[in-house]
Parts: sequence; structure tokens; C-alpha cells
Amino acid sequence: MVFFLGRGIYSTDSIDQDDSSISISKHQELQDVDWRTKLALKHIKSLFSKEVIDVIKANTDDMGPLSLDSFRKNNFSASWNFDGQENVVDSVNIQETPKVKQDTSLDADHTQHDDSPASLARRQLREKRREKRAADLLKQDDDVTLKLENAAIERSKSVDSAVLGKYSIWRKETDNENIDTTVRLMRDQMIMARVYVSIASMKNKTDMARELQTRIKESQRALGDATTDNDLNPSAPEKIKAMGQLLSKSRDQLYDCKLVTGKLRAMLQSADEQVRSLKKQSTFLSQLAAKTIPNGIHCLSMRLTIEYYVLPPEKRKFPKSENLENPSLYHYALFSDNVLAASVVVNSTIMNAKEPEKHVFHLVSDKLNFGAMNMWFLLNPPGNATIHVENVDEFKWLNSSYCPVLRQLESAAMKEFYFKADHHTTLSAGSSNLKYRNPKYLSMLNHLRFYLPQVYPKLNKILFLDDDIVVQKDLTGLWKVDLHGKVNGAVETCGESFHRFDKYLNFSNPHIARNFDPNACGWAYGMNMFDLKQWKKRDITGIYHKWQNMNEDRVLWKLGTLPPGLMTFYGLTHPLDKSWHVLGLGYNPSIDKSDIENAAVIHYNGNMKPWLELAMTRYRSYWVKYIKFDHPYVRGCKINE
Repeated sequence: MVFFLGRGIYSTDSIDQDDSSISISKHQELQDVDWRTKLALKHIKSLFSKEVIDVIKANTDDMGPLSLDSFRKNNFSASWNFDGQENVVDSVNIQETPKVKQDTSLDADHTQHDDSPASLARRQLREKRREKRAADLLKQDDDVTLKLENAAIERSKSVDSAVLGKYSIWRKETDNENIDTTVRLMRDQMIMARVYVSIASMKNKTDMARELQTRIKESQRALGDATTDNDLNPSAPEKIKAMGQLLSKSRDQLYDCKLVTGKLRAMLQSADEQVRSLKKQSTFLSQLAAKTIPNGIHCLSMRLTIEYYVLPPEKRKFPKSENLENPSLYHYALFSDNVLAASVVVNSTIMNAKEPEKHVFHLVSDKLNFGAMNMWFLLNPPGNATIHVENVDEFKWLNSSYCPVLRQLESAAMKEFYFKADHHTTLSAGSSNLKYRNPKYLSMLNHLRFYLPQVYPKLNKILFLDDDIVVQKDLTGLWKVDLHGKVNGAVETCGESFHRFDKYLNFSNPHIARNFDPNACGWAYGMNMFDLKQWKKRDITGIYHKWQNMNEDRVLWKLGTLPPGLMTFYGLTHPLDKSWHVLGLGYNPSIDKSDIENAAVIHYNGNMKPWLELAMTRYRSYWVKYIKFDHPYVRGCKINE
């Protein structure tokens, strides 16, 4: 519009505010202007003020008329781009067409020009180009989005989800990262209040000390046992406000930097001593709990024992006794006084065995649990497998004249160590040596593992199992492992510096230092393949007796069977693949789940046995699934999942 307006202005001498003032001669000139100029002049008053028209006219006077002829002669700005010279006018017309169409008073010539076949064809071509360009842009956007998504997926693969999972924003405990802000504020207030109570007492400000003590008691009642802000008493905000006002008052009257610092340091030392004391108590209680037998298991043992001794002698025998000395079968040794634990070991082994009929279980218990162990497996035979239960107290050859451990247990020094009346029994004392006074160290069931050839003289190989393990895979592959002339096949337990010989043995003793490497790798009891032929050939029991005799005063190692085992089988142990035996489910809360599920045997070594209440919940499910909870005796003794 401005383009044609400028041309019209240049063609006229003047344009007045009133249309009637335009002269006839000027009007004749306007007749020669094309319809676009007419249209621009017709609506100029409604579009521009007089000042704007004057500016445009002044510019056209200096630069000459704005004419389409100049565009036809290629006299246009470099910002104008055309595909062909012949399309210049059409291109200009195309840009101007929308504004012209707004006026409904266009003449017939104009209408015919816009609706001509050539114009329609060009318009359709432009629309197709526009659609194609839009489609290309959308495709480019889709491609970019796809590339970004693929890159994000690749980056996510390198992220340790196990670590991020601990800090996931979707976890319930991270819904509010400051869930205990108010609780911590109240505790901090009480700490400072106690400091000011002490200072007020020193400065004889009894009223202030009494008021502070009153506020401390009120805050304690409001705080209670709360660990999060949601658990606080509704009166907590009021108590915080009152305590804050009193602390501000106390600061004005009592604050002394040196005194406050000294009191806080003393409180810190006192808290540190309390923490140490609580740790000792925790250790004592955990050791005490580890020695106990739950009521349910005790009840089960008693009921089974009663039922066993009611049975006539001919019904107390197990079938398939001919398999007990067949060396071509798979033999297991299990020594236990825990009926429920032994049942889990046997059940898990049989349920995961490929050929259960070829498996033979040799169980040994003490005289107190012998009847219960027999009765359980008489009532619940392990499928087609063979089982036999013996009483360790009936092994007449196992006496104090032959076995050093039995002789030492009868000595005055050992009795004093175990039974002396003035031993520390409080929660805060004596916890360091409490585990060495565990009754299991007094039981020959724990030391019977060093006499396997004497117990089973007709066998060539036997797999020793502890009663705190669970079998998850078929174990017959262990009989095919070549021990390379070694006696013991076991999984090593040493890390960079853990579970090496110096952890178990006293290397300040010359006998230990001279015969063993302190950095030698330890191994685990719980699942051990023993070659009984090599055992007899190398006189393993004699080696054990030698070291046990030298340790009568417990100068070589503390009590237990692993240290003498490490010494006895030193240089005679073949390392098995770690997937055969995964340990630590009784003390380590961070074992990888995949390691547990891929293991042939999992071992609950440690104090947190799966049958105790202090067992770790995340591991207990692997054990309880092999318990027969539908058994009437189990239900009657209230042994629950």
C-alpha cells in the first residue's frame, strides 16, 4: 500500500485534508494510474495521518517515484530473491494480494487477474512447496528427537542403577528430604538448655536454672520417641517457641564463649563414652541371642523326642541301610543338634538334586536331640534318598585319651575359663570373649569334622555340610572336581587383606610364625569336599592332634574349629569356584542378590541365623521356603514364617 501510495504522491502536486480540494487536472492524472494506486489513494485518509503522508512525499521527492518499472529493470534490493526474471512482477503481486483481498470493492479486472489459471497454478505450486517444507521440518524434528532418545538410553545403560536406587526420588523415605527438621531443632534446643543450666548453677542464678529445667522436661515430653516431624506431639511448635524465647534470654544473661565451649566438649565426650558402652551391650546381647534356641524349635524337639521313644524299636529303623557304605553313591555328612535346621539342609539338597535316589545323608546329633532327629525323618522321609542318624555319645572310640579336645575340656584351666563364677556377665563387660565361651565349642559335634575317616571308614569321598546352609542347586558336580591330590576342596574367603591366616592365628608365637604364611588365604567351612583316601594317606587327624595338643593354653589360636582347620589342611586345600559356596548371610547385609541366587550353597555363617529373630529379613526367605509349615508339629509349636 505504501509502495503505490508513494507513486501516487509523486504524481500529484498535493493532497489536502479534504478530498474536495483535489483539482480536476490532478484528477485526470490519477485516471492513468493503475487500479492499485487508485485503491491506495482511496483509503489513504483512513490509514495515515497528514504528518505521515508529508514524510512519504518528502522522501519520494528526493529519491524519485516508487515504480514497478524499476523492479522490471532489476533495480531492486539484494534481499529480494526470485527464481526467474519473468516472475518479478508476479512475485510482487503475490506479496500484495492478501492486503488487496481485504477490500470487497475490487473491480472486475483485479478479480479476473487473481483468479486466472496461471495464478491458480502458481498458488497451488506454492502451497505444495509449503506443505513439503513443513513435512521436511517435522521429519527433521522427529529425527532429532529420536537421536536424543537413543543417546539418553545409551547413557542410562552406563549408570549404576543399584547405587541410584538408594537415592531414588520415588522411595518413600525420600518423599521429604527434611522429615526430621523440627525433631533435630528440639534436640539442639535441649542441648543448649542443658549447657545454660550448668552455667546458671555455676553463677548462682537458681531461678534461671529452674526455668530451663522445666522447659527441658516439657520439650522431652513433646518430643517423646519421635524420629520424624509427623510423629511429634501437636504441642511441639508451642514448646519450641517457648524454649527459643528462654534460650534467647539465657544467652543475654549467661553466655560466655569459653564456658559454653567447655560444656559442649564435656557433653561430647560423655556421649562418646555412652556410644562405646552401648556397642558393648549390643555385642553382648547379640552373642547371647546367638546361643539361644527359640521356644518353637525347643518345643518341636521335645515333642518329637517323646514320640520317638514311644515307638517300638522295630519301627525306629530307616530303610535302605545297604546304601550307607556304598562308595559309588553321593554321601553327605551333617552334624547338628537343631532339628529344624537339619531338615532344611536335607530338604533343600533333595529338592534340587537330579537323582535323589543316589544321595545318602549321614546325620550325627547329641543324645539330647538324637530321638527328635530320628523321629522327624521317620515322619518326613527325604523322598528316595537314604538317611541315617547316629548319636555322637555312642562313639566309644571318641574319648579323652584319644581326643585332645575332650581332654582339654576336662582340665581345670578350661573349666575355669568356661564355668568360673566370677566371669563378667554384665551387659557392659566381658563381651569381647563371650563368643569364645559359646556352648558349641564344648560340643564334640563341632570337632567331629576332624574324624571323618574314623566315622565313615568305608567311604572314599564325602561332602561335609554345616546346618546353617541352604542348597540351591544339584551338588553332584562336586564329586567330579579334581582336587589334584589335595584333601580338602573349599571356597577361599580372603579379600585384599581380610580372612587371611594372620586374622585367625597368633603369629607372635614362633611355632605359628615358623610354619605358616600370615598372608595365606583362608577358606570356609560349611561346604567342603573331603577326599578320605588322601586324608588317611596324609594322616590329617594326626596333624590336627599335634596342633591341638600345642594349644592347650590357647596360645596359638582362640577356641573354634576354623583356626585348627586352616593349620591342619595348610597346603592341602584345593580352591573351588566361588559360585559353589556364598557366605556371609548371617552378618553381611550387602551381599549381591545375583551372587546369592547363582550360588549352589548359601551359608548363614555369623550370629544372625535364619531361625533366630535377629536374622536379616532380606535373606530369611531363602531358608524358610524349605520348612514344612503345614506339618502338625510345626504348627503346634507356633513356628511361623
